[in-house]
Amino acid sequence: MDRIRIVGGSKLNGTIPISGAKNAALPLMIAGLLSEETLILDNVPRLADVAQLQRILGNHGVDIMSAGKRPGDHEYQGQTLHISAKNIIDTTAPYELVSKMRASFWVIAPLLARMQEAKVSLPGGCAIGTRPVDLLIMALEKLGAELTIDGGYVIAKAPGGLKGAEIDFPKVTVSGTHVALMAATLAKGTTIINNAACEPEIVDVADCLNKMGARVTGAGTPRIVIEGVAKLHGARHTVLPDRIETGTYAMAVAMTGGDVQLSGARPELLQSALDVLTQAGATITVNNDGIRVSRNGAGLSPVNVSTAPFPGFPTDLQAQLMALMSCAKGSSHITETIFENRFMHVQELARFGARIHLDGETATIDGIAKLRGAPVMATDLRASVSLVIAGLAAEGETMVNRIYHLDRGFERLEEKLSACGATIERISG
Repeated sequence: MDRIRIVGGSKLNGTIPISGAKNAALPLMIAGLLSEETLILDNVPRLADVAQLQRILGNHGVDIMSAGKRPGDHEYQGQTLHISAKNIIDTTAPYELVSKMRASFWVIAPLLARMQEAKVSLPGGCAIGTRPVDLLIMALEKLGAELTIDGGYVIAKAPGGLKGAEIDFPKVTVSGTHVALMAATLAKGTTIINNAACEPEIVDVADCLNKMGARVTGAGTPRIVIEGVAKLHGARHTVLPDRIETGTYAMAVAMTGGDVQLSGARPELLQSALDVLTQAGATITVNNDGIRVSRNGAGLSPVNVSTAPFPGFPTDLQAQLMALMSCAKGSSHITETIFENRFMHVQELARFGARIHLDGETATIDGIAKLRGAPVMATDLRASVSLVIAGLAAEGETMVNRIYHLDRGFERLEEKLSACGATIERISG
């Protein structure tokens, strides 16, 4: 099993190209099931989760052609996928495929909308709390689907097709919004989603669906309206840049010092996180090529943050901020409001010497002058990269084990960091 070895203490200087967003690429690929025609997606990141979803879609009979690098292409430019779901040969998504990644459960929406039936295994994926699918099931039932759960599978039928409805989510749910949005595009009549998630990735999927002939308005607001259409056609769409990757590298620069251009980043996608970094003592400059992050020798200031749905501070940057605050001058408080159980990185950060005290969903971090390198273990996708950030700033050597979590969400992490002067390498086997 691969590991990452880091020798800390180097400042980061240079340019890091930001990849396409995993959290948009996955639902965009799934949206390809809604049409018989080909959906072309540009700037798709090369990630383990993307490869896994290609296998899942292939199981349904979807042909996916990946356009390789052309001469002159930059190595970090994402791949182009041609997704053709002309003939769906199987409406079952089996446990052995779905169990590896939660987002793959979302295939239930386009399969039900287009084929009027689906049998999808209950999901697996990250070990963060329960993250149930009850709101997704509620949304599909509102649209007229009949759902039963049998032997760990959700069996869904809509014999006469789905019908437009009003869906009121009791809490903001990104996965529920994606599922309702995709299913409603082919439903008869109008669907209104109330208390919809406002994340940029929802807007990206809605933009793509509209290019395919859907009639979606209000994406990015809490009220999305979808006028159902009889069928969708092919389209071409570019995946938006990854705001979590952007925020992660911005925090790495704030942690180590230095000056890095985050090429292709879009500041409006993570303004709340950039505001927190500025408060902590980093200098953020927006320019034509993205975002420049720097920190001179001045120390880090403590911050108090609660995670919140977009446009608030993202839960997916909480672990990275905690690593950063472990070296701030004073005490910081981070409250996690989105996922229970999302403090699994605390014990691993403590191995660097970080002083973190948990009280319910709030962590108090008492900053120390210097972290010390240590062997640590990745626990989930976002937490694992917080260990990399800590290792970059720590004295001595850090070995991050179980890094398959990192490969699910960060494209060529060690290459991007070593190009900016970090001493970091992947050790295979």
